[in-house]
Amino acid sequence: CPLDTDIEGVFDPEENVYFTHGEAARWILTDDDKKAIGRIAAFINNKTVNDSDLPVGGCGFFECIDDEKAAHMLFDAAKQWLKEKGMEAMDGPINFGETDKFWGLLVDGFTQPAYKISYNPPYYQKLFESYGFKVYYKQEGFHLNLTKPIPERFWKIAKWVANKPDYTFKHYTYKTIDQDATDFAEV
Repeated sequence: CPLDTDIEGVFDPEENVYFTHGEAARWILTDDDKKAIGRIAAFINNKTVNDSDLPVGGCGFFECIDDEKAAHMLFDAAKQWLKEKGMEAMDGPINFGETDKFWGLLVDGFTQPAYKISYNPPYYQKLFESYGFKVYYKQEGFHLNLTKPIPERFWKIAKWVANKPDYTFKHYTYKTIDQDATDFAEV
């Protein structure tokens, strides 16, 4: 489960700079007993809304029980809000922020979740596809279990790179912050 403060930060205009050029809305779906069974958020990023042929908004932070009707109600809420804001298409699941956090739908490789990386039950793919979502962008991620010895091939690659004459490796220090920041930006 993501940390509450990380999720709250996405929806806090004081923390998330995307609110300076966009907006977001959130919904919670409850059953007849008022028990939460799903949630979703919708976003508009005015800097990217017209990057395609149609004005595109996004949805994300989707959580839902394994129930197509419930999932479609959530997708409909996001879609309706986006439509009211002039959007003609909906991308998702995405984040109202950078693509390196809470972005995408995990469809393969359900290993230990990584910090701020989307992690969901396998049935989510079925729920998104049944609503009509299609793969637009495929993102790959990898997991290395550091409690096990690092594979020998990693050591061979590291040694090969370390021995290249055009590369140098050094530890970061505050004394060289300006040069280190310049070098990092250049790389």
